[in-house]
Amino acid sequence: MDPVTRLGVVGCGLMGSGIAEVAALSGIDVRVAEATPDAAESGRRRLTASLDRGVLRGKLGEEQRHQALAHLSFTHDLGDLADRQFVIEAVAENRGIKTDVLGALDKTLEDSTAILATNTSSLPIVDLAVATARPAQVIGMHFFNPVPVQQLVEVIPALTTSQATLQRTRDLVARLGKRAIQAPDRSGFVVNALLVPYLLSAIRMVESGAARPEDIDQGMELGCAHPMGPLRLLDLIGLDTAQAVAESMYEEFKEALYAPPALLRRMVAAGHLGRKSGRGFYTYDA
Repeated sequence: MDPVTRLGVVGCGLMGSGIAEVAALSGIDVRVAEATPDAAESGRRRLTASLDRGVLRGKLGEEQRHQALAHLSFTHDLGDLADRQFVIEAVAENRGIKTDVLGALDKTLEDSTAILATNTSSLPIVDLAVATARPAQVIGMHFFNPVPVQQLVEVIPALTTSQATLQRTRDLVARLGKRAIQAPDRSGFVVNALLVPYLLSAIRMVESGAARPEDIDQGMELGCAHPMGPLRLLDLIGLDTAQAVAESMYEEFKEALYAPPALLRRMVAAGHLGRKSGRGFYTYDA
């Protein structure tokens, strides 16, 4: 099968913009769709700023930046993705929103062999696949934040996913310069099944007064050589995203270690979401 040369990305937040950036730097024609003109323009600015930082830090050349921008276009109309061979959705971690987006894309794409990938970090892929008329061409692609830096992509075939879809997805991951691992279609996949209970345990330690956030983080950074402690990592991920992942995993397995602690729920309700809101377990500059 021919390599993917026309990629669509739906959503241009932290994850979507990162996916679009690495694809454009790989020489793929990328069209990014957002919900509104303002959101599309905001996404364009976010992505351009990331490329500018790459040049400033010496990780990219000016010509690479120029070529990447030449491979990018933005829209607020899903209909503009009709000619794409492969589309990755990176919208909010919400089953209803993702189902609606994938259903709309299914009707929009002109190529009957086009693949729909979801960047969900916890939702069962089969539940999203059966919301389309092409379940054999729906697959999970779980990227990690920040996408330009993190090398891993979890590739998650559903029971309905064809072998051809799986292979083409793995080929795209390699084209993006990433490493793929194949994960089972169960909530949390491989990485979050191990990571989320650890993160929630750190929250419970704060909640019970057993330890301060900075002591927990320094303990794991200095004692276990983790590059970032669990509470700083939660602030980077976003506490709302962490809650959504935990809820999805608890819904599937009904195991207490996946249940979101009360402190996490209250912080999300208060709008203390981590870096993106300026306040989480730590305070950040705007």
